[in-house]
Amino acid sequence: MVENFNKKLDIMFPDARCELIYNRDYELLIATVLSAQCTDKRVNEVTKVLFSKYDIYGLAKANKKDIENIIRSCGSYTKKASYIIDIANSLILNYNGVVPNNREYLEGLPGVGRKTTNVVLSNLYDVPAIAVDTHVERVSKRLKIAKKNDNVLKVEKKLMKAIPKDLWSRSHHQLVLFGRYICKARNPECIKCAFINDCTAKEKSKLLIK
Repeated sequence: MVENFNKKLDIMFPDARCELIYNRDYELLIATVLSAQCTDKRVNEVTKVLFSKYDIYGLAKANKKDIENIIRSCGSYTKKASYIIDIANSLILNYNGVVPNNREYLEGLPGVGRKTTNVVLSNLYDVPAIAVDTHVERVSKRLKIAKKNDNVLKVEKKLMKAIPKDLWSRSHHQLVLFGRYICKARNPECIKCAFINDCTAKEKSKLLIK
C-alpha cells in the first residue's frame, strides 16, 4: 500500500463528492445507470431534461421512444431507456417509488449491478462502499494496489482491505476525481499528482518534471 495514501488523496481532493446532479433518490439511481460508458457531465445535461419532464410515475408510464430521444447522447440508449422504465415500475411496485437500502434488491434491477449499487447506497444511506469504475480501476492498478489482470471485484476487495472502512466512501469519490482529472488514461497530468513517486505510469506524462 502506498504510504500516506489517504492523506495524499485529501491533499488533492479535500472536498470530493459525487458529480452527478440529483434532487431525489431515484434520480441518483437512474443517473448512475446512465453514466455507464458516459461522462457525468453529459449525464447531467441529459437528466436535466429527463427529470424536468418526468417524475418516477411518469417514467414508469413513459413511451420508450421518448426516453430514447432524450438520453440518446448517453450511448446504449435503447437498453438504458428500457432500464429506466423497468426500474421506475419496480420501485413503485415494491417500495412506493422509494430507493431502498437493500443491496440484494438493487443489484437485481436491470442495468444496475454492484458498482451502481455501491454508488447509490453510499450517497443515499452513508453505507461504507467503494464503487470501482474505469477511473478507480486504472488508478488502483497504476499505484500497484491491484494487479494488472484483476477484475473489478478483486480491485474493490483490495481497496477495501487497504483503506479504513470509515474512509471507503470518501476515498471512492476521491479516486474517481483523481482518475478523471489527473491520472487520466491518456496523458496523465503527473505534475499535479501527489503520487508521482509511487506510480507505474508517470513516464507516460509529457508534463513530468525531470
